[in-house]
Amino acid sequence: MKQICLFGILNDEGNFHLTQEQENFSKNMTSSTVKIEKEIIVIGDRILINPDTDKQKTQSGLYLPQGISQKEQVQTGIVLKTGPGYIVPYNDSSEPWLEKELKPKYIPLQVRPGDYALFLRRDAVEIEYENKKYIIVPQSAVLAVVRDKIEPADDE
Repeated sequence: MKQICLFGILNDEGNFHLTQEQENFSKNMTSSTVKIEKEIIVIGDRILINPDTDKQKTQSGLYLPQGISQKEQVQTGIVLKTGPGYIVPYNDSSEPWLEKELKPKYIPLQVRPGDYALFLRRDAVEIEYENKKYIIVPQSAVLAVVRDKIEPADDE
């Protein structure tokens, strides 16, 4: 009995081999034709933040132990990415003969990439990705943002 899975075929003897399509695909692919890049995709109303690491250092230059800096309730950082926002429920109030568009609709977030955010630490989730620490928080945990406002210079 053969068992077929996404990774190939496992026969009765326990030998594993690729399907014909997988073999053809792997022969046609070389390292020069494909470049795979990873990226973090933020979901829903979540925000990916690069946390400030300067908070562990006092104004006089002393470094605080990790336990003391973790007791702070508010933390800051730069917003790197945001999710699409709050999903709006699908409402089918249109006529049945019209073609339906089933794409999800979102209410966008107030926070934008590049903002400097102040957020509640208790709602934050710390992750490590490619040896770098990030924080993911819901928009409801963000207390305030500092955003650069660019205005044209007055030429008089």
